[in-house]
Amino acid sequence: MHKRILAASACIAALAANAAAQEKSAASGDDLIVVTAQKREQNILDVGATVTAIGGDTLREARILDMRDIAGYVPNLDIREQAPGVLPVITIRGVGLNDFSSTNNPTAGVYIDEVYLSSLGLLTFDFFDLERIEVLKGPQGTLYGRNSTAGAVNFITAKPDFGEATKRLSVSYGNFSTLEVEGVANLPVSDTFAVRLGAKTIRQWEGYYFNRTIDDDIGERNIVLGRAQMRWAPSEAADIILKVDGYSNNSGIGQGAFFGGFDFTNPPTFRCAATAMGMVDPACTSPFGYSDQDGDPFTGDWSAMQFYDARQVGATLRGVFDLGGVELTSVTGFIDHYREAFNDIDASPAVAFEFIPTTDVRQYSQELRLAGASGRFDWLLGGFWSRDHIVVGSTGLADDFFRTRTSGFGDQETDSVAGFVHGEYQLTDALSLIGGLRLTWEEKTYTARVFDDNPFGTSCLISLTCSPGATPPVTLAAADNLKAEDTNLSWKAGLDWKPFESTLFYLSASRGVKSGGFFFGFTTNSASFLPFEPESLISYEAGVKHQTADGALRFSASGFYYDYKDIQSFVRDQASAIPFQRLGNVDEARLFGADLEATFTPPQIEGFTLSAGLGLLDSELGEYVALSGPVPEGNEFPNAPDVTVNMLVRYERPIAAGVNGVIQIDGRYSDATFKDALNTELIAADSFSLWNGRLAAASDDGVWEVAFWAKNIFDKVYKVQGVDLTSLGFGYENYNPPRTFGGTVTVQF
Repeated sequence: MHKRILAASACIAALAANAAAQEKSAASGDDLIVVTAQKREQNILDVGATVTAIGGDTLREARILDMRDIAGYVPNLDIREQAPGVLPVITIRGVGLNDFSSTNNPTAGVYIDEVYLSSLGLLTFDFFDLERIEVLKGPQGTLYGRNSTAGAVNFITAKPDFGEATKRLSVSYGNFSTLEVEGVANLPVSDTFAVRLGAKTIRQWEGYYFNRTIDDDIGERNIVLGRAQMRWAPSEAADIILKVDGYSNNSGIGQGAFFGGFDFTNPPTFRCAATAMGMVDPACTSPFGYSDQDGDPFTGDWSAMQFYDARQVGATLRGVFDLGGVELTSVTGFIDHYREAFNDIDASPAVAFEFIPTTDVRQYSQELRLAGASGRFDWLLGGFWSRDHIVVGSTGLADDFFRTRTSGFGDQETDSVAGFVHGEYQLTDALSLIGGLRLTWEEKTYTARVFDDNPFGTSCLISLTCSPGATPPVTLAAADNLKAEDTNLSWKAGLDWKPFESTLFYLSASRGVKSGGFFFGFTTNSASFLPFEPESLISYEAGVKHQTADGALRFSASGFYYDYKDIQSFVRDQASAIPFQRLGNVDEARLFGADLEATFTPPQIEGFTLSAGLGLLDSELGEYVALSGPVPEGNEFPNAPDVTVNMLVRYERPIAAGVNGVIQIDGRYSDATFKDALNTELIAADSFSLWNGRLAAASDDGVWEVAFWAKNIFDKVYKVQGVDLTSLGFGYENYNPPRTFGGTVTVQF
C-alpha cells in the first residue's frame, strides 16, 4: 500500500508540473462548476479543499437515487447499510461511524440546504429534484461545525427562479415491478415571486428478497415524497426562500443472509471449524440446527414479520440580505421524523434475536452569517444554535433463545451553540492566506432503560434456571439524567497559490471534533450507557487543481495525512467484576492517502466526456482492548478500502434530425474491506467492481427523452455489512441490490 501512495504522490507532482507549464487563461463560463463548499458561490477551481460535485443532470441520468449510490461517483468514499436499504453510514477517507444507534451523530456531516441532520436515523431518504450534491473531504469544523470530522455531504435542492415557467414529468418502469413517477414545476408568479413544486412516488410491488417461510418475496417499496418552495425577492437587497417538504415510506425490508457457528458433529465445543479459520461453511448451523445452504443471499427463512415505516416533515427558511457592503444570511431549519422497522438479526426461522427499533427525532436549528470584503480581505462571521430531541425504542423477541421478550428506550436531548469566523487575505495577487476558528459548546442529557418483559415467566436473562417467576417488567439496565458536556475548538489554516487563473495549489491544516454521546442498544449492564468521549482529527493536506486553456481537461489531485485521537469504537470495560463491551474510545490512529479526479472533454470528439477518480488509503488503528482481549496496533479501519476507482464515459451525438443519441457507462471498483475494528476475516468483504449503463434518445430542444438503463449490469453480489455473532451460534451479512433495469420517459413543457 505504501508503494501505491508514493506512486500517487509522483503522479500529483507530475500533474502539478504540467499545470505550471500551462499559459495563463480563463475558462469560459460554460465550463465552470459552481459550489458553495465555503458558504459562498465559487468556481470549484478556486476552493482550496478536496470537493467532488455531482450535478443535477448526472444525478438523473446515472440514477443516483439514494445515499448508497453516491459512493460510485466519489473516490475514497464508502457507504455501508446496517440493514438492507436503510441506515446508511458514510465513511470518507476511512473516517466513519462505528455504531448503529440513532442517538449517535454521523461522523460525516450531512446537510440539506445547509440544515444539519442530527441523527443517523435521518440519513435514509430518496433523492429527487436536486441541483447538485457536494462531497467535502477532511474536517469541516470551522464552517460546518457539528461532527464533520470525516467531511461533509451537502444536498442542494433545485430552487425556484423568476425565468419562464417550466414543467417536467418523468415516468420509469423497471424489473421487480417497479414504477417511479416524478413531477416538477417551476412557476414564476411575478418578477419578484416564484414557486417550485415537486413530487415523486416509488412503487415496487416485488421485493429483491424471497422468504421461504411465507413463500413470498419481501422488500417491496411504497414511497411518496413532496416539496414546495416559495421564493420572494422584494428588492435587489433581499432574497427569501421558504421550503416545506416531507415523505412517507410504508415498505417492506430485506433481511441479512444467515451463516452458522455450530457443528454438532464436532464435540466437545461443537464450534464450526470453518468460522474459527475466518471462513463461512454453509453446512454449519445455528444453536437450533438451522442452516441455509442454497448460496443465495437474497433467499432465506426469515420471520414472517417484515416492515419499514417512516415519515418526515421539515421546513427551511433561508434569507439573504444585502446590508450595504455586508451580506447577512439566515438559515432556519426544523425536522420532525419517525420510523420503525423489523430486523431479524438471527436471519433464521427461530424467534431468537429479532428487534423492532423505533426512532423519533425533532430538531430545530438556526444559523446566522455576516460576510463581506474589504480590500484584499474576505471575511465571514457566524453563529449557530441547534436543539434536537431523539427518542429511540426497541422491542426484542428472543422467544426461542432466552425464552423472553425485552423492551427499552433512550431519551436524549442535545443543545449546541457555536460561533465561528473565516477569512481569506490576499498576500499578493496570486497568494492567499486562509484561516478559520469555531468555538462549540454542546450538552447532551440522556435517560435510558432496558427491560426484560418476561411475558412467559421463563426468562433465561434473569434466572439460570429459566423460571424466575419475577413480576414483569424487570429492569436490566438503566441510566437516569446522565449529562455529557463539551467545549471544543476547531480550526483551519492554509495557503492558496494561483499562479494562473485556471491553476490552484493549496496547503492546509485543519482540526475537527465529533462530539461524545451515549449508546443505545440491547444491554444487561447499566455501564453500557456511560458517555463516550469526543474524538478529534487533525488533517494535513496538499493539492492542485487545474483546467486547461481550452477547457478540455479539468483535474484535481491531493494528498493527506490524518492524526486521529480518541476514536469512538466498541471497547472492553473492566469497571465491574464481569468485563463487558461498550462504546468507548481508542487512543489514537493514523490515516494517509491521496485523491485524484479528472474530467476530459476533447474538442476533437464532440459530445464525448470521460470522468475518472482514484482514491488511495492506508489506515492503522492504535492498540486497544476489545471484549475478546487486547488488540495490537495495526488493524485497518472498517469500511476503508485501500483503493477505490470510479469512472464515467458519456457520448452524445445527433442520430436524426432534431434528435440526439446518448450512451453512458459508469463503474466503480472497491478494494477488499474489513467490517469491524477487530478486522474479523469471517465478515470481511472481497473487492468488487460494479457497472451501470444507459442508452437514450432526446430532442435537441430538451422537450422529450426516452432512456433505457441498467444498474449492476453483471449482477455482481458484494458484501455491504457483516455481523459476527458466532459466539451465540450465528451471524448475518447484508448485500447490495441485484441487477435492475428498465426505461424512463421524460417530457418537459
